[in-house]
Amino acid sequence: MFASLRGRLSRDIGIDLGTANTLVFVKDKGIIINEPSVVAVNTRSDQIVAVGLDAQKMLGKTPAHIVVTKPLVDGVISDFEVTEKMLKYFIDRVHRESFALAPRPRVVIGIPLDVTEVERKAVEDAALSAGAREVLLVEEPMAAALGARLPVREASGNLLVDIGGGTTEVAVISLGGVVMSKSMRVAGDELTEAIIHYAREHTNLLIGERTAEEVKMKIGSAMPLPKPLEMKMRGRDLMTGLPREVTVTDAEIREALGKILKMMIENIRNTIENTPPELVADIYERGLIMTGGGALLKNLDKLFSHELAIAVQVIDDPLTAVVRGTGVVLENVDGTRDLLLPSSQAK
Repeated sequence: MFASLRGRLSRDIGIDLGTANTLVFVKDKGIIINEPSVVAVNTRSDQIVAVGLDAQKMLGKTPAHIVVTKPLVDGVISDFEVTEKMLKYFIDRVHRESFALAPRPRVVIGIPLDVTEVERKAVEDAALSAGAREVLLVEEPMAAALGARLPVREASGNLLVDIGGGTTEVAVISLGGVVMSKSMRVAGDELTEAIIHYAREHTNLLIGERTAEEVKMKIGSAMPLPKPLEMKMRGRDLMTGLPREVTVTDAEIREALGKILKMMIENIRNTIENTPPELVADIYERGLIMTGGGALLKNLDKLFSHELAIAVQVIDDPLTAVVRGTGVVLENVDGTRDLLLPSSQAK
């Protein structure tokens, strides 16, 4: 009875547990948290020092006893204990203004397509340990399709590409299920890494992850821009070991990103080639839908359209598509259970 009361006082939440960012949707309130999936832990006391944006600011600047870590790699949990603490922090933060002393919310979490049974159970266990009374899992492409309000139950093909931080998910969805899919561990983080590698190889400059991310967001593009862009990039000179600044152009960054983007295009092409002909006809008519933070790279939709010879559309606010999809599930849990993954807890 007490557990039931705590459940009623708790707010049901949807979580996009991403490699780069964690977004939290609260039923009847919308998206209230959008922060980096970064946690700073004090190894002396085993206490969390900071989570999200505050922890990200500490990257590369901490003393020996404070470790800044990303508990998710390629969309799956790499550090169970830290992920559990991060989830508990977000659940408690959601309930800070409510009367629930020990909140027990129902939690809907989006996970990548190709996760193993062990990886799926790790997500469920982490959420349950963090205080959830029930954990519902939905595949990220399905959640993104729901968030984009695509007609997923119709007998027609919807081609969706969700480019996150750790994974790029390509899925053809029809009749409430994923008919054909491809999950790549190549996404936004690899694009950032490509810029770091390019700076080291071509300018002898060692730059950090945050600097590379900033360069990608400000002047990164998939195709030539109407007006060329450039920006200053600061780091350590590998020859002298001293600080140095160089100016990079959008053309140079485009060259750095080219190999990764070509890999994405090949995987999308392979998925289309293996899709049943009737659904390919629908895809040609409807085009490709892009979601995820990686879809914000300038002119990426134009590159995909040029290379795949189909229309490409980036949905409004692609970064929040998955977490909005978890919100759709929360609004009608009973009516969407057939779109969810079976729980390992029921076995």
